[in-house]
Amino acid sequence: MQDQTPQHPLTPTGKTRSVALLCVAEIAAMSLWFVSAAVLPEMTAEAGLSNARGAALSTAVQIGFVIGALGFAVLGLADRFDPRRVFLFSGLIAAAANGLLLVTPIGGAGQIALRCVTGAALAGVYPVGMKIVVGWGLKDRGFLVGLLVGALTLGSASPHLIALLGGVDWRMTVAIASLASALGACLVLLIGLGPHHVRAPKFNPRVIAQAWTNRRVRLAYAGYLGHMWELYAFWAWCAAIAATSFGAAGLASPEAAARLTAFCAIALGGLACVPVGALADRIGKARAAQAMMIVSALAGLASALSFGGPVWLFAAAIILWGVFIIPDSAQFSALVADAADPASVGSLMTFQTALGFALTAITVQATPMLAGAVGWPATMAVMALGPLFGIEAMRRLIRHT
Repeated sequence: MQDQTPQHPLTPTGKTRSVALLCVAEIAAMSLWFVSAAVLPEMTAEAGLSNARGAALSTAVQIGFVIGALGFAVLGLADRFDPRRVFLFSGLIAAAANGLLLVTPIGGAGQIALRCVTGAALAGVYPVGMKIVVGWGLKDRGFLVGLLVGALTLGSASPHLIALLGGVDWRMTVAIASLASALGACLVLLIGLGPHHVRAPKFNPRVIAQAWTNRRVRLAYAGYLGHMWELYAFWAWCAAIAATSFGAAGLASPEAAARLTAFCAIALGGLACVPVGALADRIGKARAAQAMMIVSALAGLASALSFGGPVWLFAAAIILWGVFIIPDSAQFSALVADAADPASVGSLMTFQTALGFALTAITVQATPMLAGAVGWPATMAVMALGPLFGIEAMRRLIRHT
């Protein structure tokens, strides 16, 4: 079936309404991701958490997401069942698990387990949302996935803003994010499925073998892994990095300034996903992704070099890094959707995210440890090396196509 809709903007039909509502639902549901990172200073002050416990709270989400995504991918849930219902149940489970943080010992094994459950449930939100959105277009798929990843990014940034406005009451941040996720999950029932949505006829775990047998899918996966090397390590620790840099520069209130900087870095990156998605539909998704990784690597090195220097200079460098670190993510997913069998798109995109987040479970945990050993500037330089792998993968994909 050919896509008869113009590329940009979305036509004023059910497509516009459905994609817009899906983006709002994604923002609300994904607000759970960095809740623990956003409120970690207050939780640490209240309960005296160790660095290992703090890192475990952040890493547990990644580990949970990997477990959940592998299960969703192998079982093909997003391809075999109505993805809206999968999104609904997953979002409600994630909201409930996050809400239970309010009644469990701070930093204890129970909270770490709940963060793991939250991550597992979010595997039914983010990849499933991509399955829904790619069903609404072919020629404008880069733009559509860019919208959704932008929504994911804004949702991920929101806990930093909530925590900034909520002050020292970390429980308020947790409660607001939980409520938002529940409402977002219910909102997805109001959207429709697009004309290019394809449902898998039966359970077939072998569809994920395309990750190796389909060269275009394999190269898209490789680029995604290079991208993920830096992304979540940056998102999880950019506020801590900024606070340390601002403190070294002599700023009076480094934590508040760092939260605002982290929100701006993550949120502006989310907004950048939309124009980059539109650009990708014109020049090619692989070329657009490659360009983003080049700038991201350079901005990472600039952040390392300016660490501890003038506040405005470091803030500008790290915000620039945040702007260019995320827009390529949408294009890796769109490349998989373009190259894969339509009936297996949901499983392959979910499996792609499972591999990426398995990598982030290591990088998020290792980043503060590496910083403790060699300092933040050297650690940021190591983070910026990841895109080089992705740049080479996109070069090969461009040559292959």
